[in-house]
Amino acid sequence: MNVPEGVLVDIDNIDRYPGEKLTIITTGSQGEPMSALSRMAASEHKKVEIVPGDLVIISANPIPGNEKLISRVINELFKKGADVIYEALADIHVSGHACQEELKLIHSLVKPKFFVPVHGEYRHLKQHANLANRLGMSNENIFIMDIGKVLELTDDSAKINGSVTSGKVLVDGLGVGDVGNIVLRDRRLLSQDGLIVIVITIDGETGAIIAGPDVISRGFVYVRESEDLMDNVKDVTKTALLKADEKKKNDWSAKKGVIKDTLRDYLYEKTKRKPMIIPIIMEI
Repeated sequence: MNVPEGVLVDIDNIDRYPGEKLTIITTGSQGEPMSALSRMAASEHKKVEIVPGDLVIISANPIPGNEKLISRVINELFKKGADVIYEALADIHVSGHACQEELKLIHSLVKPKFFVPVHGEYRHLKQHANLANRLGMSNENIFIMDIGKVLELTDDSAKINGSVTSGKVLVDGLGVGDVGNIVLRDRRLLSQDGLIVIVITIDGETGAIIAGPDVISRGFVYVRESEDLMDNVKDVTKTALLKADEKKKNDWSAKKGVIKDTLRDYLYEKTKRKPMIIPIIMEI
């Protein structure tokens, strides 16, 4: 940009100028939470305040998945009295990416020995690879990589050589990477349908029920308002234990499995929900 002298103003001095004399070029066209425009819209920016009569032009199309973030920013700007022009009102998209002719110029200037297209989805990488091929580069020297793949380079050669562990690393409290798919699955089930704990005390010699079944519900139903359901759960649990005895399933894990399967079917029939079921069998 060839900017004439005296046109750029330090952001600390913008209060010295009337609003109609100022233009601010800023980040945030995709509604990123920490971007300058988002902070302005939320009145959290230290230097800039949106006031009635301000004109905001969002010169970008929403990236798929960012629509809600962008809509939130636009709504907040309107609440502050600003006029907002965005892609639904006018064709004002300004691409942040090079066009094909510009890419051709870069290829011609650099003359790469090997080429790895980066940034974007696979379709974008493929189109860029095709462009390099049309400019005379051999397909053997063009590498479209997947996340985790290793590209081994020497002065004279390049090849894909194995892969490394990649992907998201989950941080949970003080643990880094110790939350796996099974834990996440359990958390999802708990958040959706809740938890039921069945506690039973059994005579170790005869197998007779001494106490219980007691039912503890968390996030499934409110026990005091679902007493009939809880009573039926107790009856179904007793029936499941008898069924396990008839099948001569004497080890605790087998009995717990029968209880879980029987209760799961019953609860889904009655509530159309599948809470996590944890049977606890205590032997005396």
